[in-house]
Amino acid sequence: MITIRVLIIAENLLARAGLGALLDEMDAIEVVGQTTNDMLAYQVDYQQPDVLLVDLGWRIDTQETALTTMIEQQLPIVALVSDDTQAADALTELSTTDCYAVLLRDSETERIQAAIHGVYAGLITFDSALAQLVIQPSEATIPTSIEALTPREDEVLQLLAKGLTNKAIAHELSITDHTVKFHVNAIMGKLGAQSRTEAVVKATQAGLIIL
Repeated sequence: MITIRVLIIAENLLARAGLGALLDEMDAIEVVGQTTNDMLAYQVDYQQPDVLLVDLGWRIDTQETALTTMIEQQLPIVALVSDDTQAADALTELSTTDCYAVLLRDSETERIQAAIHGVYAGLITFDSALAQLVIQPSEATIPTSIEALTPREDEVLQLLAKGLTNKAIAHELSITDHTVKFHVNAIMGKLGAQSRTEAVVKATQAGLIIL
């Protein structure tokens, strides 16, 4: 069984210690370190984690720089947030990454464990209590007229709907990661979506996803 190496990031010492104790009880997960935002880049280089677990605390506005730094590490991220507002801000920041999870800070141990394994496998997940931030059932959220997707954009969209990462899509279509990112951004723009997940939801509602 593969053991996932996790680096914990939190400004609060008690938060770091609490998460460390929690993860120590989980199978196939190893805590390789605990750090603050300003030491993140050094710890990533030194500890070589597979996944970053970050407690965003009570104010997302003080963590935007930290999230940017985390995203630059090109590692899967599991973000713990306090409420819907903080979750929405986190989703906006993380929407450019290939795989991430957003959970409430009081999530059960099993959910945090599942999220860590999920992002390690290349998935995007979020707490069911935050579903309304991503899934908008109202027809008003779907553009009244969607600009037609190109054949290549449609191929990328179908693979997005299967949960593939940019790297996996690039391999599947024999194109570069940069080209995939360009197509994903174009798809999000045409669908009026703020994230990859929202793009898939809106495309499904508009009948663009082949099931």
